[in-house]
Amino acid sequence: MTHIYLLTNDLSEGYVILVTGLTIVFGGLLILTLFFKYALPIMLYIYKIISKGRDKKIKEISPKLNEQFTGEIAAAISAAIHLHLNEQHDNENAILTIKQARKMYSPWSSKIYGVYNKR
Repeated sequence: MTHIYLLTNDLSEGYVILVTGLTIVFGGLLILTLFFKYALPIMLYIYKIISKGRDKKIKEISPKLNEQFTGEIAAAISAAIHLHLNEQHDNENAILTIKQARKMYSPWSSKIYGVYNKR
């Protein structure tokens, strides 16, 4: 009788954990959805009122022309950037030297004592 009681008790605890976890996850998703759908537009509207800035359309924005900046200057700048990015800074030879490093024997790193423990 106690064995059946323990089994049903474990199952009921599992269901409680399952329901609690699902409630937390879906509740969080619901709160985020409501925030992004209703609270964020209200906050942006309040910010717009506080900043008193009028939204400009792209047609209304006119770039300021610099009469001294010509196509030759733009070409020189782009050529300099191209040459800088394609330049190899380090010209090294392709000779590799491989030296064998000697490792000192240490019983602390020896695996034989972990495998063949004869106690």
